[in-house]
Amino acid sequence: MKIAIAGAGAMGSRFGLMLQKGGNDVTLIDGWKDHVEAIKENGLKANFNGEDIVVDIPVVLQSEINDAEKVDLIVLFTKAMQLEKMLEDIRPMIKDDTKVLCLLNGIDHEDIIEKFVPMKNIFIGNTMWTAGLEGPGRVKLFGSGSVELQNLGDGQEDAAKALADTLAESGLNAKYSSNIHYSIYRKACVNGTMNGLCTILDVNMAGLGSTSTAHEMVVAIVNEFGQVAKAENIDLDVEEAVAHCETCFDPETIGMHFPSMHQDLIKNNRLTEIDYINGAISRKGKKYGIATPYCDFLTALVHAKEQILKAK
Repeated sequence: MKIAIAGAGAMGSRFGLMLQKGGNDVTLIDGWKDHVEAIKENGLKANFNGEDIVVDIPVVLQSEINDAEKVDLIVLFTKAMQLEKMLEDIRPMIKDDTKVLCLLNGIDHEDIIEKFVPMKNIFIGNTMWTAGLEGPGRVKLFGSGSVELQNLGDGQEDAAKALADTLAESGLNAKYSSNIHYSIYRKACVNGTMNGLCTILDVNMAGLGSTSTAHEMVVAIVNEFGQVAKAENIDLDVEEAVAHCETCFDPETIGMHFPSMHQDLIKNNRLTEIDYINGAISRKGKKYGIATPYCDFLTALVHAKEQILKAK
């Protein structure tokens, strides 16, 4: 397939690299000029499961897309707050039959995507792969992961299964889901516990798990996600979701990884996606009359941390 990765940070670079190695024609698109220029000049440098490799891969600055040739698939990997601007910039690439797959962290991104893409061409999913951005043009890719995805438009199940097959053929362990909103909420529980807590405490996931209060905090946050999910007719298995979150503590798998929010704020002093994760649960809680004190407080703490670091 001819594929564009819209948002070529850590995860976008991982998917671009693996999809290219799988035989697809891949182009990376990003808004960070230094990152784009580094890849153009030196290739994408990756530590790929302990092996240092350099991959030549086409890359373009999103602001420089004026008219574009047709692509079969656009995979969205921006930060949540950058999604609408990315879609506006790449609008020339979105043709009548271009499929768009959203794999962003967080909830309800389809509300924005629908402004640019017909429902029949929208596919949503989530991924449990991890990645780290080490600097312009440099990423660290380790561990294993998976992808689940589903069509939003009626009658597009076969197209969704074909997309999953394409990703799976590139080693991305993808599969079709008939209940993707359950999987998105389950993944959001991971983001809603690991991202904010590791960022505030300035630790990796194993470090968080080593504290005596980690379990109590994870249970409280996941319970809030579960109550909001139930109000949206999604019956989240809270006990299973807690256990799933706590697998992240294992230092033998991904426990030594710093979540993306920590990378954004602590390492790179960038704004975070907290409003689209715990902040989304806070907003939905107010909408449905559900108390969400842990998500409210964690969202406020992360925003305070953003302001403190920005002022330095």
